[in-house]
Amino acid sequence: MSSPLSPPAPDGSSVLIGALVPLTRPGWVEAGQHLLAGLELAVREVNDDGGIVGRPLELVVRDTAADPQRATAAVDELARLGVAALAGEYHSVVARAAAARADALGLPFLCSSAVIDALTEQPTDWVARLAPAQSHGWQIYADFLLNAGHSRIAVAAQSSVYWAAGTRILRDYLAPRGGTVVELDLGTLTPTAVCDELVDKRATALLLLVGHPAPAVSIVKSVRRDPRLAEIMIGAPAGQPEFAEWATLLSDDSAGIPFLRYLPEHLSPLGARVESALRERLGEAPSFVAFEGYDTVAVLAEVLRSHGTDRARIAEAWPHVAIEGTRGQIKFSRTPDISVWQWTWPPVQVVDRDPANPDRFRILHTG
Repeated sequence: MSSPLSPPAPDGSSVLIGALVPLTRPGWVEAGQHLLAGLELAVREVNDDGGIVGRPLELVVRDTAADPQRATAAVDELARLGVAALAGEYHSVVARAAAARADALGLPFLCSSAVIDALTEQPTDWVARLAPAQSHGWQIYADFLLNAGHSRIAVAAQSSVYWAAGTRILRDYLAPRGGTVVELDLGTLTPTAVCDELVDKRATALLLLVGHPAPAVSIVKSVRRDPRLAEIMIGAPAGQPEFAEWATLLSDDSAGIPFLRYLPEHLSPLGARVESALRERLGEAPSFVAFEGYDTVAVLAEVLRSHGTDRARIAEAWPHVAIEGTRGQIKFSRTPDISVWQWTWPPVQVVDRDPANPDRFRILHTG
C-alpha cells in the first residue's frame, strides 16, 4: 500500500503519533482524561526505554469534543504535521469519522476505545482496533440479562447511530431466546414519562442508551424515586457508571447498575504495575479506558520499532502484532462483519457498583 502523505524521513527528531481524545463537552471528558493518561504513561515509558530506535516518541494531542467534523479536521491536520499513525478516540460516531478520513488519506489509525461494529463502511487495512466490537460485548450483556431472569427489557435511547446499533444487537440476540425489547423514545419522553412507560410496558429492566451526565442522571433519579419501580433493574451497557463522576452525581443511586467493562478478573504483573502508575497519575482508580490508552501506545511502539515509521509498512504490520498488553496478549485478525483489524477479544465483564460501597465494583458476569 502506498500513502500519499508519507511522514518525513528519519532525521533524529521525534516520531509523532496523533492522539484523538474528547477533552471538552459535549465529549465525555472524564473518559478522555483517562484515555489520555494511558497514552501519556506509555509514551513516557517508551522514551525511558530508549524511544523508537533512539528517537523519542511524541504525542500530538487533539481534542475532538465528541464532534465528528472536528475529528475529521484534526486527522487532516495531523497528517500534514507528519504523524506516523493515529491513536485514541472514545466516542464511536467520532471514531467512525476519523477512521473514514484516515483510510482515505492512507494514515494508520489504532482506535483505542470506540466499539461500534461498522467503524468503516468498507474493509480497510489502514485501521485496527483494541476495544471489542459492540456486537460482541453487548451480546455478553444480553446473556447476563437472561441469566438474571430479565426477558422484558425497555431501552431508553437517544437518537444516534451508536445507540440504534446497540438496540438492534440486543433485539436480534434476545428475540430468539424469548426476550423482548421495548423502545422508549427520549426525543418525546421526559424522565417522569419514562417511569410511566416502564409501568405500562411491564418491563423488568431499563437500559440507559443515553449520554452522561444528561439525561442519564435525571432518568436514574426519577426511576429510583418511583415506588412503582422498586424492583426494576437499571442497566447501562455503554459504561456510564465506570467513572467517578457517576458516583459523585448520583451518590447511593449510582450503585446496582450493571455495565460493560473490558478488564480481566485478575491483572497480570504488567497490568498491576500499570494500574499503580495510572492511579498515581490520575489521583483515582483507573478505568478500563486508561488501560486501552496504554495498550494502544504499547502496540504502536512495537510496530514502529519492528517495521519503521513508513505509514504503509505500519498498516501492513497489523496481522503480525503479538505483544503482551495490560489485559492479555494482543493480536489482530479479520473478524466476520468487522471492517477493520480487530483484537479478538479483550476480556469482557459485566460489573456494577456495590450498593454497600459504591466505590467498589462487583463482577456479575464474564464473557
